Amino acid sequence: MPGKSTEKYDIAVAYRVYPKVAKPAEGLPFSDDKYLLSEICLRSFRRSLGSLRAKVWALLDGCPDKYAELFQKYFAPEDLVLLRLPGIGNGKTFLRQIEILMEQEDAELIYFAEDDYIYRPDEFKLMIDFIRSHKDVHFISPYDHPEYYRMELLRKPSWIRCFQGRHWRTAATTCLTFLTSRSTLQKTNWMLRTYALRNYDWSLWMSLTKMNVFRPLGLCRWLVRDRFLVKVLIKTWLFGTPQILFGRRYKLWTPMPAIATHLDAQRLSVATDWISLMREEELSIRCGLAFSSS
Repeated sequence: MPGKSTEKYDIAVAYRVYPKVAKPAEGLPFSDDKYLLSEICLRSFRRSLGSLRAKVWALLDGCPDKYAELFQKYFAPEDLVLLRLPGIGNGKTFLRQIEILMEQEDAELIYFAEDDYIYRPDEFKLMIDFIRSHKDVHFISPYDHPEYYRMELLRKPSWIRCFQGRHWRTAATTCLTFLTSRSTLQKTNWMLRTYALRNYDWSLWMSLTKMNVFRPLGLCRWLVRDRFLVKVLIKTWLFGTPQILFGRRYKLWTPMPAIATHLDAQRLSVATDWISLMREEELSIRCGLAFSSS
């Protein structure tokens, strides 16, 4: 993993936005107004970055022009690239993120961002420090997924580490908002690209981490208890057999408590009042308060 970066930026970010509310977010505050929800999430992301130098590519997939104005509100013109896409969909926008972050030379550390995450202020740097300080940190998700605690397939982390006053755990899988390095992406992009071929996000991560993939007895139990998990394991092997059998094992880490949560009404990360944080961001936006990283 790289040491202190010599590039112009600390982090390169590909942030994708879609102008409709995802079904998991239904029932959360502001879920009837995707534009406001997008600004709440983007403002929280900018606050979480704090003083970090970030180069941002905004992938606006079928978005009205006002979404571009959101990014122009929170990022300086020299730090921002706006890409307007004609509604190409989830898989193809993820491929564009991969291509952008592999080809850019502004930063070694890179971040895949989705538009339905809310972040704790001034905490993004913890992920930067963690990945720079440990050679066995290949990927970091800011999201402490509740299923890590209640789903048998995901319940057993192999490592827990304390760093800068926070606990970090290895995880089998996550979603598609994550931090890694450009060099790691170059080695793993072929596996990540399978998402656009109808692989699951959970499955591609399990192929990379190899956690809990060699459990035939577990497969028999899950066949009775949870058909979705069976599909996850089938796709893990269908798309990832070469990686599982011959590739290296990569470590995916997540913080406890979370630095951000996916806005899934049934799966918010624990130990943070995310609803109050959303309402604080909304109040600042409606009051027209200038952004401040302090």
